[in-house]
Amino acid sequence: MQPSDPETPGTGALPAVRTLLVDGVAMVRLLGPQDRFLSTIEKEYPDVTVHVRGNEVTLTGPAASTDAVVRLIEELQLLLRTGADLGETEVTTSARMLGADSTSSPSTVLGQAILTSRGLTVRPKTLGQSSYVNAIDENAIVFGIGPAGTGKTYLAMAKAVQALQRKEVDRIILTRPAVEAGERLGFLPGSLTDKIDPYLRPLYDALFEMMDPELVPKLLAAGTIEVAPLAYMRGRTLNSAFIVLDEAQNTTPEQMKMFLTRLGFGSQMVVTGDITQVDLPAGASGLRLVTKVLDGIDDIAFVRLTSADVVRHSLVGRIVDAYTEYDAQKQAQRYESEQARDFASRAPHQGNPRDRTPKRRSS
Repeated sequence: MQPSDPETPGTGALPAVRTLLVDGVAMVRLLGPQDRFLSTIEKEYPDVTVHVRGNEVTLTGPAASTDAVVRLIEELQLLLRTGADLGETEVTTSARMLGADSTSSPSTVLGQAILTSRGLTVRPKTLGQSSYVNAIDENAIVFGIGPAGTGKTYLAMAKAVQALQRKEVDRIILTRPAVEAGERLGFLPGSLTDKIDPYLRPLYDALFEMMDPELVPKLLAAGTIEVAPLAYMRGRTLNSAFIVLDEAQNTTPEQMKMFLTRLGFGSQMVVTGDITQVDLPAGASGLRLVTKVLDGIDDIAFVRLTSADVVRHSLVGRIVDAYTEYDAQKQAQRYESEQARDFASRAPHQGNPRDRTPKRRSS
């Protein structure tokens, strides 16, 4: 792909024009279904007009913006050459990465393949996800904290399978807290395993997606892969294992401490959760507390993902932002109410200065 020389803008009032030649097959993948990727580029750069004719792309707009789009298209082509499946998320993320740092390389960040299985390649799709994956590579315990749809559990599962395939660990242990394991589960039919299975089903689904479906039952039967509720971790020392704790916001502080102290030699832990979706009936979340207790300790990393890292439907990111804003407003209102109550509780003791009358001195 070769950009042509820009037309001289003259006094600056005339727009710059860039022309790029793109391979025909690459062009189809760059445009996306119903030209969605082209529309995404135009949304990210509203001051640039993009015109496609055959294998030629013409960009018209301010010189800085057209240069940025040229750079973006070059990076998207490099990303395609790595075998990545281009989506709207990759286009948006690449544009924003280049906007923050024009010397960055989105194709390098987003092109790293974690796992390939059955034609599926698992890769980080955002800068936050890439930081999350790198943190797992560099630390013994990693906390992935963020809203739904940011790939916290999925990427942790992919790293676990990758570690097992590379023989870096001998087994994978996947666990979640069964929040309602006391009262409501007792009314469900079947054994304890049958009752807890719905809580663990998302982990099974990810396993079957990332590995040969015929191999997973054998690994489960042999104990190479273990999927169990958090309560089953008590009293154990987990050596040479990749351990994933999912939905950690629903752990109590005692459960979180119990889990983290199971770490054995040659093992790695990834803890995922969303502290805005706590389902505990009462009491503090172990995930919320551990961010304060263990912050700053070597070999422990906290990675916070945001709505910018959501890789589900674009509406999910907006929903997350709306709830975040709503929660912030409610928190501010609670703070103001507490301040008002505190002031009111002190007022009767202090008295009203206006009601005080000066004492007369006797002559």
